Amino acid sequence: MNYKKEEFKHVNYLWDDEVSKPLTGVDSLVYRSNVLGADQRITNTGGGNTSAKIMETDPLTGEQVEVLWVKGSGGDLRTAKKENFSSLYQEKLDALDDTYQKFDDKGPKSAGEDAMIPMYKHCNFCLNPRASSIDTPLHSMIAEKHVDHLHPNAVIAVASCKDQEALTEVIWGGKMAYVPWMRPGWEAALLCEEIYAKSADISGILMGQHGHTNWASESKSCYETSLWVIETAARYIEEHDKGTNTFGGAKVDSLSNEERTALLSKFLPVARGILSNKVKFIATVQSDESALRFVNSVDAPRLAKLGTSCPDHFLRTKIQPLYVDYNPEQDDFEALVAKLNDGIEQYRVEYAQYYNNCKRDDSPAMRDPSPTVILIPGVGIIGWGKNKSESRVTTEFYNCAIEVMRGAEAISEYQALPQQEAFDIEYWALEEAKLQRMPAEAPLARNVVVVVGAGDGIGKETAFRVAREGAHVVCADLRFEAAQKTADELTSIYGQGIGVAGTGISGCGPAIALEVDITDRSAVKAMFDQVIMAYGGIDNVIVTAGVFLAPGQSGMSNDQMFDVSFAVNVKGGYIVATQANEIWQAQGLKGSMVLTTSVNAAVSKKGSLAYDTSKAAANHLVRALAVELSPLVNVNGLAPATVVKGSTMFPRDRVIASLTKYDVEFTTADSDDELRDKLAMFYAQRTLTKSPITPADQAEAAYLLISGQLSKTTGQIISVDGGLHEAFLR
Repeated sequence: MNYKKEEFKHVNYLWDDEVSKPLTGVDSLVYRSNVLGADQRITNTGGGNTSAKIMETDPLTGEQVEVLWVKGSGGDLRTAKKENFSSLYQEKLDALDDTYQKFDDKGPKSAGEDAMIPMYKHCNFCLNPRASSIDTPLHSMIAEKHVDHLHPNAVIAVASCKDQEALTEVIWGGKMAYVPWMRPGWEAALLCEEIYAKSADISGILMGQHGHTNWASESKSCYETSLWVIETAARYIEEHDKGTNTFGGAKVDSLSNEERTALLSKFLPVARGILSNKVKFIATVQSDESALRFVNSVDAPRLAKLGTSCPDHFLRTKIQPLYVDYNPEQDDFEALVAKLNDGIEQYRVEYAQYYNNCKRDDSPAMRDPSPTVILIPGVGIIGWGKNKSESRVTTEFYNCAIEVMRGAEAISEYQALPQQEAFDIEYWALEEAKLQRMPAEAPLARNVVVVVGAGDGIGKETAFRVAREGAHVVCADLRFEAAQKTADELTSIYGQGIGVAGTGISGCGPAIALEVDITDRSAVKAMFDQVIMAYGGIDNVIVTAGVFLAPGQSGMSNDQMFDVSFAVNVKGGYIVATQANEIWQAQGLKGSMVLTTSVNAAVSKKGSLAYDTSKAAANHLVRALAVELSPLVNVNGLAPATVVKGSTMFPRDRVIASLTKYDVEFTTADSDDELRDKLAMFYAQRTLTKSPITPADQAEAAYLLISGQLSKTTGQIISVDGGLHEAFLR
């Protein structure tokens, strides 16, 4: 290695001897993988492989045998654990050479290459169930203890140049060999094995259009060699960087942050609706300096049309993005939408032509021909996926593709994979099998559900209920801290969406927290704008926020109680519904809304005049909104009865007042939960089911109303009251 630790500028040197020293065997391999994956400039999410050949005790013979541990299919280096690595007897892998020779190799889509993959199972050590990567033979055939196969932007930039072979010699001074593009598999590994065996003085191999492989006898040395390969390429690119002339210079000026946000808040729902002609998509926006430099540039249309080069990239981004020829200084919003419509229509036609021109007899059926990446000058990059994680990674991968193109254009001329080669990867039977093995999507996996009042009680329980069905949950509440707590709890269960450092890619995951006062239209609009920027649109809105004000406890006059009760319980729902409807209409996608009312709307009780009449009005608001928002949006009401547990409407003093009113025994030493349980049991005895009514009961009904299972139900009030016969319809 030619660089000291502190000299690295284009990668992070993260190896810590104190951490690594006590680690042995697979644990050491996992550590190397994690520190490599921690730097996004080194390899893509889910991309790259690391391996180590380790002596293990055979469980049958008790003898020492050499075992190849290699990151398995579908794993990610940054987060990999031992269970993400496959383990195979090295001796059995060696024996598969003879097996490969028996297969009839008929070209890039050869049955022989595909038939080798199932053979790896026969080599598994200790019945390890982790599926082996297609790069397994590459790690097996390089006769070094430690091997890294990576996809760094700087190296792929060299591998995507017109004169990539000559540059390999120039940049790495003969320390890197070169092989032209070959589909990953046994044949490519055999070629690398031959080069390795003949060239004792090389440290690695540049693989055309793909990445690089390097090796060492020690794990730390292998790590440092990987960094040396990347740093050397990045420095060469830096020396030839074109500065302001990168990508031919700027053709369009960027919008200001405020202008861009205002445009996107209108545009994203429209784009989501146009794209979602078959299934719905979730968006991720990237508008940082590097993204804008590319989309604003003279060369962006040309390079975008060429498409991506690395297979890891276009499996996510499709063979090319959609470039929208938009100029913010000349085109208005309607022009942008028209150009998007025309662009998507043409993209789908061209994608179908690409499929039909390249398909083979055994090719899987054509997938959705819509673009997954949209480039808009002055605005940035919009990535789309089935969920936030996928759209974020798609955007990340195209960001990597931009860096590859930048580097290639700086030192030579960028070239993409030929369409047939790209197709053979995109529609490879093994990739299709991987897609088919994926678990079925959860019912709400592609939905964005806004829960207003998610800080506690029914709202919090509802947020958890819809999250279990795969929804992206917006936890909105008047109290931001309470909303954030709910979102944090959901994130701890369902995972963290992590933005990519330095890319401007948003990092929201399955849940976000937002503050909102539903009596303030500007606050509600601002909340929905943030939802759009996070996910691209909305699907379902559930309002559980409400207020109960009792005489003598609220400190308000009767007039004030009416004003506040109607402002929150009636007008608040109206404001949320009408603001949400603007988004639903822009999307043109079916939506649903649930407003929480109360059985008190039908059963009047002494001491709750303002509350009861406001909830009666809310019931009619449900019916009126169902008419106004039809046929696109279903609107229904959820009418709970005396949900004491977890409700802010039942503070200790109100609970004590109610227990006293109904002569229910209690002591001042009772805890808040004990007091609430006593009151809940009292209320339960007045119902037909004799069971306390919980937030979970309400959440189940709220979920049912947005799930699609009641798609023909609108304008209805569903009572979840344990069976209060006084509230029966008359």
